[in-house]
Amino acid sequence: MSPLVFVLVCLGGGGGAALRFVTDGQIKARVTSTLPVGTIAVNLSGSLVLGLLTGLLVDHASLLAVLGSGVLGGYTTFSTASFETARLMQEGKRGPAVWSGLGTLLGSIAFAGLGLWLGLR
Repeated sequence: MSPLVFVLVCLGGGGGAALRFVTDGQIKARVTSTLPVGTIAVNLSGSLVLGLLTGLLVDHASLLAVLGSGVLGGYTTFSTASFETARLMQEGKRGPAVWSGLGTLLGSIAFAGLGLWLGLR
């Protein structure tokens, strides 16, 4: 990896994290739910876009690194999803915890697969 690509991945990660912060905040402001809807939406949309880009940019490793590892790596958040699921369990909200954990995991895999399928078409 060239120094330029490394710097762009780092900058992309910061931009993706800022985009996640804004997106999650906008969703939380509009949706009242026990489920962490903002985090789930961010992870599902990020997985879909990463799958799509992986299919479209199969021959462009540097661009995929910047957009995938950088921007989308900063945008999506496994740690927050895990924390929010654990918090729901701790609060005794087992049903929402299961929906949050499994929904995020299985949904992200399905959305990434859909994006990849679309990108390879």
